Amino acid sequence: MGPEHVAYGMRSSYGLPYVTPDLVAAWERGIAVPSAPELTALAGVLWCSQGELIGVPRTLREHRVARGLAADDLARSVGLELLAYQRMEESGEWRGNERQSATLAEVLDLSLRDFVTVTGRDDKLAELLRSAVTTRWQAYARPVGKMVPLDRRLLENVLQEMHTDYQGRMAASLSWGDGSAATDAGELGQDFLDQIIDHFWAMIQRSTY
Repeated sequence: MGPEHVAYGMRSSYGLPYVTPDLVAAWERGIAVPSAPELTALAGVLWCSQGELIGVPRTLREHRVARGLAADDLARSVGLELLAYQRMEESGEWRGNERQSATLAEVLDLSLRDFVTVTGRDDKLAELLRSAVTTRWQAYARPVGKMVPLDRRLLENVLQEMHTDYQGRMAASLSWGDGSAATDAGELGQDFLDQIIDHFWAMIQRSTY
């Protein structure tokens, strides 16, 4: 099915007269994101589940849809008013208490990494991790531990390893002077900082198994 066929099906069968082939193509390219009604219609036209369309879920809404849960069902499960839950889902800022957070993770079967992401804490975690590898990692063990409840020794070992890795890259860039090797090392250091969330979780996984 081309975008024109999908758009026609959504207009004729699901009452979405504004859906055009260009809009469908934008969804395919990731330029635009379908709303909840649009996603339901799109799945219907394509004869698949909404979860199949999402791929790997990243947001709270995507995890809920992937589990086949309606917003009001999930809100009721975690003990929130529907409107309050919908605001959190739309803003990407989870404001539930500890009990509600634990229930959310259980109902959606979230890994620790997924939980940190869907509750909007990735940016703060990345900021703490960058500070840990560029300064004294020991000062950031507690703040990171409060955000990511892991075994303290495991967390400290991972932070120390990340700090050593990053500092080694930067030392190499300094020792090689102004040549291309130094430039490459400096770029590797910046790439490490840019991808620091992925590095952190990869080291956690490697240290756990």
